[in-house]
Amino acid sequence: MNTLLSTEDVCLSFKGKRVLDHLSFSVTRGECFGFLGPSGAGKTTTIKLLTRQLAKDSGRIHLFGRPIEHATNADYERIGILSDTSALYERMSIEDNLRFYAKIRGVTGNNIPTLLERMGLAESRKTLVKNCSKGMRQRAALLAALVHGPELLFLDEPTSGLDPAARAEVHKMLRELKDAGATVFLTTHDMAEAEDLCDRIGILNEGRLIADDAPQALKLRHARNEVVMRLASGRVVRTTKDAVGAPLVAEALASGECLSVHSVEPNLEEVFLEMAGREF
Repeated sequence: MNTLLSTEDVCLSFKGKRVLDHLSFSVTRGECFGFLGPSGAGKTTTIKLLTRQLAKDSGRIHLFGRPIEHATNADYERIGILSDTSALYERMSIEDNLRFYAKIRGVTGNNIPTLLERMGLAESRKTLVKNCSKGMRQRAALLAALVHGPELLFLDEPTSGLDPAARAEVHKMLRELKDAGATVFLTTHDMAEAEDLCDRIGILNEGRLIADDAPQALKLRHARNEVVMRLASGRVVRTTKDAVGAPLVAEALASGECLSVHSVEPNLEEVFLEMAGREF
């Protein structure tokens, strides 16, 4: 595997409070890594460390195969960041913001009309950012992170404030970017979004990584010892999926009465609640 980004035993404290506690994980080239956790868990802080907006107290961070302390300007040209909408210039239009970011990134910006069209901003391209709604600002900030075709994307709540149609378009764009070889580091409170987009998920709680696996593997690991059968009579029968319940399942299948049988698996939010004991 080609590791693009990694942390090892990273610690960070603010005013005597430990914010990140021996954080270790890696992100492989071409994957979408979901970084989940409740508010205040340290997700945004981690992104700031990974993009050198903050400095760690201890531990090691590698970016593009080298210690982050040795990262060059050329390395950062390969990165796109969406952390909030404050990077947009209020007195410039949406389009002028994108052209400004294209210029400082050293690209032509020929893709800007297409990006605006895809995000439903083509007709609003001349609107000053200060006059934009929250959803418009969020879409414009995402395009500013994408305008130079980055290799590695850090996206902090990219669909926050978006309507369902815009959210679906963002998901489609992210899948296409990943299919083209881009790597995505994604934080989100939307568990359906994480399950839909992410190849692997890390769950952060109180500065510690308490899980790191594929979404389906996490759900299977926390699946209940229960099987649900739907019978032709309309009855729903529940039993265990171990040796105790096996004879009942076998009998229902042999009789032809069983229309369906499935195990009971939690969703990602239920997995998190079980592991962390608190809501997102």
